[in-house]
Amino acid sequence: MRRSSPTRQRLTALGLCAAVLLTYPLLGLAQGQWADWPAVVLYLFGVWALVIALAAMIAESRGR
Repeated sequence: MRRSSPTRQRLTALGLCAAVLLTYPLLGLAQGQWADWPAVVLYLFGVWALVIALAAMIAESRGR
């Protein structure tokens, strides 16, 4: 069996972590408002931006 690359393994782990962060139990913790924005919206966009940034860092560091 051929081993997958470390980049692929890291991206898979990131996807699994993102799936956990976007499930209902953690979404339910974000309650209230902050600066007239619902906390759940800020949480969703924050996690989304973090996942994209980490995926970009992982993809760009493949030769190192």
